[in-house]
Amino acid sequence: MARAPEVFARSLEPEEAQRLVKITRSTRDRVRLRRSGIVLASTQGRSAGEIAAMFAASEGYVREVIHAFNDSGFAALSPKWRGGRPAKFGPAARDQICRIAACQPAELGLPFTTWSLTKLVEYLAEHAWIRASTETVRQILRKEGVSWQATKTWKASKAPDFVAKKTRILDLYDRPPTDGRVICVDEFGPLNLQPRPGRGWFPRGRPARLRATYTRTKGIRHMFAALDLATGQMFYRFRDRKRWPQFLDFCKQLRRRFPAGKLYLVCDNYGPHGKAEVTAWCAANGIELVYTPTNASWLNWIECEFTAVRYFTLDGSDYPSHAAQEAAIAGYLRWRNRHCHPKRHFAVNSKIRRPDYLPNVA
Repeated sequence: MARAPEVFARSLEPEEAQRLVKITRSTRDRVRLRRSGIVLASTQGRSAGEIAAMFAASEGYVREVIHAFNDSGFAALSPKWRGGRPAKFGPAARDQICRIAACQPAELGLPFTTWSLTKLVEYLAEHAWIRASTETVRQILRKEGVSWQATKTWKASKAPDFVAKKTRILDLYDRPPTDGRVICVDEFGPLNLQPRPGRGWFPRGRPARLRATYTRTKGIRHMFAALDLATGQMFYRFRDRKRWPQFLDFCKQLRRRFPAGKLYLVCDNYGPHGKAEVTAWCAANGIELVYTPTNASWLNWIECEFTAVRYFTLDGSDYPSHAAQEAAIAGYLRWRNRHCHPKRHFAVNSKIRRPDYLPNVA
């Protein structure tokens, strides 16, 4: 058998040679020390066989280290630890585990509607020939971005004029008219007196507890709210009912607050909003009611503000009276109005702005 050609480390600059010597003297990593020693011996003219004898290594390993140093420089001296044993399941098995986990069990002929890790592991072993522990399957799903989540609901908007209404509202948001201001209005509630679940920072295993309630005899209240996009401020009124007289009274309040210019009120299709008395008074007093499409109240900018109101004033609360509840909501809204900014850039880059957006898959 022909002898393998000799191999030597490339010639080093003085700075590189000094760095290599420093590594052999100071490094605490045994692998890095061994590799740097092999390279240093090679720069001194020793053959691969001599170096292998010096470091109790094979000639093949010595040649591999020298070639790696010549190709990658000092980066080749640092060990690339992979850690642990090789993965038991390859990409194909992992992909199959994720696909089965994403299926509805009923689609696979099983008599239940949701998986547990135990049931998933049993199915994988019986039908996919993948035998793994529940912890292994959990880690695979987590690494592949498959997590345990609650299902969500959605409503399709089947309004025949969906596109026209959506375009009108987005145009008001993007290019507010110069002859007035755009205001989003809606009702928040019903506000009843009950302990509401919430979250907070508590000692581990000792969360705050609220009383249970089965009967609520103190009635409900409603909040009429308006979001002024020009300033970002919210205005509100609490009422016992939310029928058309109360909504009309709220429109009159907005007209008194903004006496000059036209008002464009974005609202949903709740019956009192389209009452003849309401529409007639608004038309006579410079107010245009801009309705969202049916089942598309998410186009009303005030909806996301209600989420914050609920989170910061109702979650985790147990108010003794409507007065206390309304005082808390009013206090939060005053604080919010001191820190607000004009509302711009609604649903930027959202799919609802695409020309091919279909309302029945919202």
